[in-house]
Amino acid sequence: MEATTALRTNGAVRGFTDDPVSDAVVAELLDDARFAPSGGNQQPWRVAVVKSPEVRAAMAALMRPVWEEYQGAQRAGKRAFAFGRSTGDAPVAVPNALIDDIQSVPVVLAVAADLTKIAIMDGNQDRRPPVVGGASIYPFCWSILLAARARGLGGVLTTFLSRAEAEAAPVLGLPADHALVATIFLGVPTHQNTKLRRNPVSSFATVDRFDGPPLTDER
Repeated sequence: MEATTALRTNGAVRGFTDDPVSDAVVAELLDDARFAPSGGNQQPWRVAVVKSPEVRAAMAALMRPVWEEYQGAQRAGKRAFAFGRSTGDAPVAVPNALIDDIQSVPVVLAVAADLTKIAIMDGNQDRRPPVVGGASIYPFCWSILLAARARGLGGVLTTFLSRAEAEAAPVLGLPADHALVATIFLGVPTHQNTKLRRNPVSSFATVDRFDGPPLTDER
């Protein structure tokens, strides 16, 4: 698959067939993804391939209240967890196939980042949560999804479990000074969206300054 095709058709997949994904294929995905860039080439990632029904059930139980709080904020017309804050709206119970049927998902990956290996350049900005440290870990996560797409698989990256990191840490054996940055679900998609709708470049790219004129493709 050409890189451009993969980039333009790699939509989130949350429904999977019963087809298994072997450990060999998972190892291949990770073998490709390990070439992702990271600050100082520190490669700060750790991956737990979660197979245990008990561990999966514990993960689902921790994600469920976070999902319901998220849905409650959305139902109230608010952006859930903006700046990491709860909105205080009543939680809403809404089905979520990944959480409700986590036992049937072919591949569940918990991804952690070693914070001792990441330069968090915006850690001194008290006005907002630090975010730029993600530059050293999320390219790796995205590379997993692209490697899956290239093999006819699909998947989605979620961060609901990260909000319950303190409770999830002993369940997953999260090492000290590590952050739980993502849970990735993979499998053979029941449907692969290939026509994705995104805002045009001119809506988010400007020249010289963020308040400059829109970038266009005029030549």
